[in-house]
Amino acid sequence: MAIKKTIFVAFAIEDERIRDMIKGQSLNIATPFEYIDMSVKEAYESNWKEKVKTRILRSDGVLAIVTKNSTTSTGQKWEIACAQEQGVPVRGIWAYKDDTTSIAGVKTMQWTWANIGDWINSL
Repeated sequence: MAIKKTIFVAFAIEDERIRDMIKGQSLNIATPFEYIDMSVKEAYESNWKEKVKTRILRSDGVLAIVTKNSTTSTGQKWEIACAQEQGVPVRGIWAYKDDTTSIAGVKTMQWTWANIGDWINSL
């Protein structure tokens, strides 16, 4: 198996279940990727941007879960912009086959475990 990567998962809070599925799959020994999850599990009360920026800077990449909820999620938009400004690679993944929402400046791929694994292992 490749070296474990540190990944920040950016998602709209409405898509938390999808983030949980990706994290759960990464724990399966047959999965072709492994990562350390740096996503924010609970909203910070204060200075959240500073704390999230620190997590993003400590990550090898940012995986953005892209859904229709992404268009209104100010937190997810900020996380993606922060990563881009800091030069941290960002890749989007469509959470649903019938929802191919786009986020400006984010290359987005179909959700397959091979696609996720190939991207993480390329970092």
